[in-house]
This record gives sequence, structure tokens and C-alpha cells, in this order.
Amino acid sequence: MQLFSKNRMWRQHELRSSYDVVIVGAGVHGLAAAYYLGKKHGVRKVALLDKSYLGAGASGRNTAILRSNYRTPEGIPFYDASLKLYEGLSRELDWNLLFSQCGHLTLAHSDSSVTGLRVRAENNQLLGVNSRIIGREEIGNLVPSLNLSESTRYPILAALYHPPGGIIRHDAVVWGLARACDRMGIEIHAFTEVTSIIVENHRAVQVITNRGRVAAGAVLNATAGWATTISRMAGVPLPIVTHPLQACVTEPLKPFLDTVIVSATLHVYLSQTDKGELVIGAEIDPYQSYSMKSTLPTLEQMATYTLELFPQLHGMRILRQWAGICDMTPDFAPIIGTSQEVSNFYMDVGWGTYGFKAAPISGKCIAELIATGKPPGLIQPFSPARFETGNLVGEKAAAAVSH
Repeated sequence: MQLFSKNRMWRQHELRSSYDVVIVGAGVHGLAAAYYLGKKHGVRKVALLDKSYLGAGASGRNTAILRSNYRTPEGIPFYDASLKLYEGLSRELDWNLLFSQCGHLTLAHSDSSVTGLRVRAENNQLLGVNSRIIGREEIGNLVPSLNLSESTRYPILAALYHPPGGIIRHDAVVWGLARACDRMGIEIHAFTEVTSIIVENHRAVQVITNRGRVAAGAVLNATAGWATTISRMAGVPLPIVTHPLQACVTEPLKPFLDTVIVSATLHVYLSQTDKGELVIGAEIDPYQSYSMKSTLPTLEQMATYTLELFPQLHGMRILRQWAGICDMTPDFAPIIGTSQEVSNFYMDVGWGTYGFKAAPISGKCIAELIATGKPPGLIQPFSPARFETGNLVGEKAAAAVSH
């Protein structure tokens, strides 16, 4: 019996002298953009460049929670469109992404939190998203193991229940998109670091890498935490700061948690994988840094607040802890669109802690923009020009820690 296929999921290539599109960052956003460029628009002379292996950045350093119960009229339809694409993506890619729509609960521990969640629920319902406020009895039926005692420091009063939300295997998404891109002839160049971008007459004409230089018809910045580093190479300033975000995973336990649990008050969120492990995440670190080292204080915080919700987990062992870096914008909404300074320099950045759930629709929309020159309506509110006009989106209430 042959246990392993000799065929690679994606091939290695020599770097060509030119491409129609060069995508900097071969994570889930760069891969999605390349996939839709090839599938929807027939643009296949595309190079995906990544300074490390595929999934080394935020695509492999997240908790892979999917949902669309955002707060703003701009964000809700955008993330809902992405969730709908995820629902059919396994079939489309012919690759099991292990997407479990197990439901998503955002807990409220105070009257003001309940009011905030009620506003989100009403906005969701007006825009056709399945999301509603539920009380303690229904919460207890959904999550019998949750501590619903009124004598705790932060008693649970209500929750925002979002049944279509769930979890997905982040590595599987990266691998499935990479395989699909390779089959269309799109080239993936791992360990190819971009060191400079040459701009002439307000156009990015060449991308300089550690493996040589290539001419580009268009350049897409899809680099998450390193978004400002790449944009500065093209002379494009971005209002983004980078913060680490930490998470951990526990030893496997018997299945007891069927939904994603989020508490913005406690700055913690958790879910249980098919293997039985608990994946636990925290708020972004309060300092700006490019460090991807985990820290003991954050682990203590995650453990403390998890035990507030599930006291019975005391004594559980942590298997590993990790950190990724997040590109945070002032309004907690992404930057998707064309640079005003460099006409063929496109951006799919500023995703903060919420980028994985948006990858399919952002990739589809930015591919359409690159191929046609016309921005789809879904991404127009996220244009980089909004920071000059003052038309900010203001998604912090639903995007800060509400994974």
C-alpha cells in the first residue's frame, strides 16, 4: 500500500522575468486572490511570493473561527458573503476543509453588553444574517458545561447566538487553495523575500526579491502583519500598527463543547476541535511589536478567564502556545483597494484579528478589481481613501475580541 503520494500539492518553479500580477504574501488572502484571478478572470500568469513557507504567518497562527455577525451595514454583508463562499469551498476545491458550522456564542456579562449585542442582532437580522439574543436557559441548553452561576465575578446575562458560525481547519484552507492555484498554472514561490519595489511614473514596475527581480503588470500587497513594510517599499503610507495576538491549545478531552464561546469582557474565546483539544485565544497584546513569541502573562490570562467560564477545567494541561502578528487599522476594518499614489499597487491588508474569515470574499473582490479596474460594491467602503475623507467604518464593537 502506498501511504504517501509522490505528487506534490504545488510545484516549485524558477522565477520568471515578468508576471501579469505579483502577489506579495502567499497566505490565505494572497492565495484566494490568485485563485479567483485564475478561475473567474483567466489571469494565470501570476506569482505568489512568500518569504517563508506557506501558512507561516497569520494564516497558520489563528484560531480559524468563521462568522458574519458583525455590527456595521458595511461589514455584515461583506463577512456574510465570505461565510457563504466558505460553505461551498470544500466542494469547489475538491478538498475537505473540515468546516464545522457548530454555532457561535458571544456572551454578555453586563447590561451595557446586552444592549450592544442587541444592536448587533437587530442589524444582523435587518441584513438577513441569522443572529439573535438568547437568555440563560437557552445558553444552558446549548452549553451545559458553561458556568451560569449568578455568584461569579462576571455572571452571564445573555448571549448573541449565531448558528452559521463555526470553525475550520486553517491549514486545510491554505493547502486546498494552493493546490487549486497550482493546477491552474499559477506559480507559488516560497522562501522568496521581497526586498524592494521599483516605482516609475506612479506605477510599480519591478519587484526585487532575494532570488532576483521580476517585472509586474500589477502588484498586490497581501502580507498581514508586514503590510506597512511592503507598502513603504512602494512609497504608499498606511495607517496601520502591528500587535501580537496569542493563543494556545490544550491536551485532548472528551467532546463537551459544541459551539464557539466568546467573551469580550473576559478577553477570551475558545472552541473544541475534532481531536478534542481546546483552542483558546486572547485579546491582542497591548504593545506594538513584530514578535511572534508567546508570553507567560498572556497564558495566565487565558487560563484564568477560561476557568471563570469552565471551572471544571482546572488541572488541564497546555500542549502549546503561539503568537501571530496583526495589522490593526484605526477603525478595526480592512483596507482593500488601489493605492492613490501608485496606480497598479493594490492592497488587501489591515485585517487585524479577523482576516481568516474574510479570505474568500476579499480574494474574489480584489481579483475582480485587478482584472477589470472596477471595485465591487462590497469593498468600496474599505477603500484606503476613507482615512482622508473621514468615512470610517467603526467595526471595533464587533471585531476587537469577538472572534
